[in-house]
This record gives sequence, C-alpha cells and structure tokens, in this order.
Amino acid sequence: MKIISNPLELKEYLKNCNKSIGFVPTMGALHEGHISLIKKAKSENELLVVSIFLNPTQFLKGEDLDKYPKKDEADKKICQLSGVDVLFYPQISDMYSQDEVSLLAPKVRGFVLEGTSRPGHFNGVLTVVMKLLNIVNPTKAYFGKKDAQQLNLITLMVKQLFMSVEIIPVDTQRDSDGLALSSRNAYLSPLEKKEALKIPLSLYLASKMVSKNILDAKEITDAMREYLESLEISYVEIVNREFESIKKVELKNTIILVEAKVGQTRLLDNIWL
Repeated sequence: MKIISNPLELKEYLKNCNKSIGFVPTMGALHEGHISLIKKAKSENELLVVSIFLNPTQFLKGEDLDKYPKKDEADKKICQLSGVDVLFYPQISDMYSQDEVSLLAPKVRGFVLEGTSRPGHFNGVLTVVMKLLNIVNPTKAYFGKKDAQQLNLITLMVKQLFMSVEIIPVDTQRDSDGLALSSRNAYLSPLEKKEALKIPLSLYLASKMVSKNILDAKEITDAMREYLESLEISYVEIVNREFESIKKVELKNTIILVEAKVGQTRLLDNIWL
C-alpha cells in the first residue's frame, strides 16, 4: 500500500494508471461501515484509493472537531489488510489555503434537515468532496446511505457540475443490536448506547406501520416522535429521494430520517423504502 499526502503527487501518480479507480473518502476512525465501502470499491475497480482527512470546514463552531476519534495507526492497518492500493493522507495545509474559493450547498436541499440544525455544514462537505474527487479523478466513488442527505447533495453536485465520476450508494452497516455504525458511537457510554437503540427501533416501528399499509407521513412521524420522546430530537422526517417533503409514503421513493442527540452525541439514521 502506497501512502501519499501531497495532492499534486497523488494526481501525478494516478494520471496515467489506465485502470478503473474506486475511491472511498473517509474522516478516519474506520469501522465495519467503512470496510463495507472499501470491499465494494475493491470488488468493482482495478485500483482502490482511500482518503483519510478530518475535514475542518464541515464542523461548526462548538462541534466535536477537536474530540473526533483519531486512530491513525489502526486506520492504516485496516486499509492495508483490506487491500487498499493507495492511502491519501493529507494535512489541512495540503487541502486548504488562506483565500479559498467558496462552494455553497443548494439553497433548498442544503438547508433542510441536517442543513437546518447545522447551517454551513454542507458547504464544507461539498467543498472537500469536490477537492478530493478532483485530486483522485476516480471512476466510481462510494458513500454510505446512513448520511442520506450528504449522499443526495454529492450526487446532485456531480450531476450539476457535469463531473464524470459515478457516485455509488452503499447500504448502512449496523451493529448486532441494530445501531447504525458511526465513528461517533465511540462517545456513547453503555447506558447511552442503550438509549441510542431507540433510534433504529423507531425506524423499525415506521417500517412496520408501512407494512400494515399505514402510509400517512404525519401519523408515522408522530408515532416515531412519541417513541423517541426521551431523546433530544433534531428532526424526524419523511421525504422522497429528492429530499422533498411528502404527505404519504411512496414505495421505492421514500426515505425516513432521524437525527437525535443521546447525551452530547449527535446520531443520524434512516431507512429507504
């Protein structure tokens, strides 16, 4: 496995490889969710690039940038054992300058749901993903469905800016108890983890309602909110795949999303119907 930190060096290294390139961008603290992305990318491409970069521009003031889990050596070992060909490991100074061109999230889709609770967050996400895609120039890039709004906006950016990369969504990976895997799960105490299980269970409740042909969005979200009442709920929403609010579940075109705080930890989860 080759480790490169300089963006221009990586661009030069990949420029004439003449192979299909799979790319998995991460912020480190790798877990089974990341490994599922890496495995899928490995199986579908001739050369696999993974990046580890804790991007400061997507963290708002007072958020957990300084406390975000860091497992540098473990992450490198995971990448090596997973068959990663190139690990891109830049520093902040490699990726950003003092006078940056701004990339803004769309005015509607970028400022609903997580965009409401974290204004400016998606500006940072799209900026760093644009940089990474331009550096690696992959054939396919892989993103988890757990961050559904992020996935939607990245796909939209690629489409609207006429980029050639194909964005591949990958199903959410869960712990044996059903909790969606996240680097932030490391913050949870045993008691908080037990409370956090209410999030996937609320989504299971929603799916059971849909299976009984209860399709009214308000009825479903009211039931979920009641189940989640002990948590600090940021949102419980039902949208279509374009992140437009809908009044009734549309099978094969619906995402049910939850963001809630357990203690001080912000957790996201969703189901795609």
